[in-house]
Amino acid sequence: MRYLLTGGTGFIGQNLAGKIVARGHRVRALVRASSRTAGLEALGVELARGDVTCPDALPGAVDGCDVVVHLAGLVKAIGREEYLRVNALGTRALALACAGARHRPRLVLVSSLAAAGPAAPGRPRREEDPPAPVSLYGESKLAAEREVQGVAGRVEAVILRPPIVYGPGDKELLPALFRMARLGVVLKAGLGDKRYSVVHVEDLCDAILAAAERGKAVGREGHEGIYFIADGVEHAWEDIGRAVLDALGARGRVLAVPEAVSWLVAAGSAVASGLTGLPAMLSFDKMNEIRQSAWTCAIDRACRELGFSPRYPLAEGMRQSADWFRARGLVK
Repeated sequence: MRYLLTGGTGFIGQNLAGKIVARGHRVRALVRASSRTAGLEALGVELARGDVTCPDALPGAVDGCDVVVHLAGLVKAIGREEYLRVNALGTRALALACAGARHRPRLVLVSSLAAAGPAAPGRPRREEDPPAPVSLYGESKLAAEREVQGVAGRVEAVILRPPIVYGPGDKELLPALFRMARLGVVLKAGLGDKRYSVVHVEDLCDAILAAAERGKAVGREGHEGIYFIADGVEHAWEDIGRAVLDALGARGRVLAVPEAVSWLVAAGSAVASGLTGLPAMLSFDKMNEIRQSAWTCAIDRACRELGFSPRYPLAEGMRQSADWFRARGLVK
């Protein structure tokens, strides 16, 4: 089989490419001219130059592929229009390219729990719950899902909604947590109880491949063909912080700080973003997510229909990740 990956040079994409190649399949990656592709080339991945925001490049990239896994997208942006241009309209262009292909591939969209919105404390999100995103990012990912549903009947498509993803190659979350752990303090935004679902990148990649093989196809509306993917445990932020400390063998504690501090940092980031024209990771929009008390999801459907069975509990996944970073001199 031949897989096309968008976002193949990213954290999830590189892990997925390696897993697909190890299973004996071929991989083509849609990459921009500015992308760093050495890791993919070392795996023997075929490169197709293009971008999901440039529809003319997509039919050629899709041609001859059996499965298209759509990972590319923005996690930070200046505003709504930029999010929608890439996350929603880029998904529409890719979905239409799949629909117009001579051999129509199966499409797997890797969306986000943010598209569904936060959970009520003690009640993890389920696929049948009406989506209620609280951020521009979440709204754009939900719009991307709607674009995929729009080609139902012409393309077999499956949608996955992972929560926090961590593991080897993570460029955002783990480096920040490891730096804090080395200083002996892992910060928590807010004084109240906060709960999260997480998933190790290898478990997510297994779920993506399972969805490509046997996931139910989405319809033009409804929740069939949509799957939450996580490790199946609700984690307090304190548990995540302690897992990071333990993985590094570091002494320290999890320190809760008032959310007002995070809002001040977001305000400073907004000023800097206005001056530089570059998006900030900690923005006012991101604070709409951070302030929620629960980002959790149930995985019963994925276990039942995909045969998904997460292999990495949090403590083991953090230790394995720390070993990977340590072996490359990225953390001491």
